[in-house]
Amino acid sequence: MFLKKSTHPLAAFVERLQAGQALLPDTPENVTEVVGILKSYGVVLDAYYRNLIYIADHQFLVLFPFFKYFNGQVSLGRLWRHWCHDRINFEYAEYAMKVMLWHGGGRLDAYLNTPEFEQAARRAIAAKIRHNWPIRSLHQLFPNFLLEQVRQLVYYSALGQFWQVMSPLFLTLSDRYDGGEIQSIPQIVQHILDGLVAAASQPITYTVRVREQPYEIIPAAADLTFLMDVGVPYVESIFFRGTPFFGTVSYNAQANQISPDQSRFAYGALYADPLPIGGAGIPPTLLMQDMRHYLPDYLHDLYLQQPRGEDDLRVKICISFQKSMFCVTTATILGLMPYPLNTQQPTEQQANRTYFEAWMDRFLTSQLLAVQQG
Repeated sequence: MFLKKSTHPLAAFVERLQAGQALLPDTPENVTEVVGILKSYGVVLDAYYRNLIYIADHQFLVLFPFFKYFNGQVSLGRLWRHWCHDRINFEYAEYAMKVMLWHGGGRLDAYLNTPEFEQAARRAIAAKIRHNWPIRSLHQLFPNFLLEQVRQLVYYSALGQFWQVMSPLFLTLSDRYDGGEIQSIPQIVQHILDGLVAAASQPITYTVRVREQPYEIIPAAADLTFLMDVGVPYVESIFFRGTPFFGTVSYNAQANQISPDQSRFAYGALYADPLPIGGAGIPPTLLMQDMRHYLPDYLHDLYLQQPRGEDDLRVKICISFQKSMFCVTTATILGLMPYPLNTQQPTEQQANRTYFEAWMDRFLTSQLLAVQQG
C-alpha cells in the first residue's frame, strides 16, 4: 500500500522516521558533537548512578544525610573539595530523580501505591526506627511521612539502575567511534536502540539491609523492568515534561504561565532554550558544568573553532546535548513502534503513521527545528 503524504505540520519528520532515519540530520559535525557529548555524559552518569544507588542502599531513612554525596568515603580532603565545589554536582542527579517522582506514571509509580509495597516498606521502616524513640514518635504522629521517604528512595535506586545501563552504553558508543565503526547519525541511533532492546527486560528491584537483615522493597515478583517501567517514564519526565525553571517563567498563578495540568508540561530537555544555561537557578547548568570536565579533545577543539570560543561553552555543550537527546528519543520512538518499519500490511503501515504523527504532535513546540540548523 502506498500511503498518501502526511499532512502533519512536521510531515517531513514523519517521513524521515518512516524511512528509519533520525530526527537529527546526518552530518559529520553532528556525529562529532553527539558522540563527543555522549562520551562526556557517560562518564558523568557513571558517577551519578553510583551515588544514587549509594544513597538508596546506605542512607535509608537517614533524615539528615550530611555526607550522602561522599559515597561512604569521608575525609578532610574530600570535604574541602566539596566546599570548594571541586566535585561532581550530584544535585542534578537528585533533581532528575525528583522530577520523575513528581510526574510519576507507569507501573513503577502504580506499584508504589499498592498494599504490597506499603507492607514491605513499613516492615523496613519498623526495623530501621526500632530503637530511635524520637523518630518513632514522629512516625506515630505522621504515619505516612517515612512511607513517602521510602517511595523517594525507590526512585533513587530505580534511576540509578537505569543510568547504570545507559552509562556504559554511551561509553561503548564512543569506543566504537574511535575505532571507526560509528560514522553516521543512523548508526548512533541503532547503537542506542540495540542497547535499549538488550536491556529492556532487565528487572528493577530494590532491597535494603537494616542491621544486616535484607528487606525487599521492590521484589522481583513485582515484575518491573528497565525499559517500560523506568526508561519510558524517564523519557516522559525528563525529555518532555520537566519542570519550569525559576527566573524563566512566572510562578504567579494569575500570570497563567504554568499549566495546572502536569501532562501539558513542556519544560523538558527537548524543549529547553539553551541560552539561559549558565544562569543561577537553571538545574541543567550543573550537568553542563560536570560534562565540561570530560569533553574529548576533538569536541573541545570543535567548540573553539566556533564564535565566542569558550565564553559560552556551557551553552554549546547544552546544544550538543540536546542534539544527542533527539537521537536517544529517535531510538525510543523506533523501539516502541507498534509494527516493523518494513511491514507490507496496509493497516500496520497506517498504524505506524498514526503513531509517528502522535509523537510529532508533542514536538510542535520543541527545539526540533532549531537543531536542524546547526
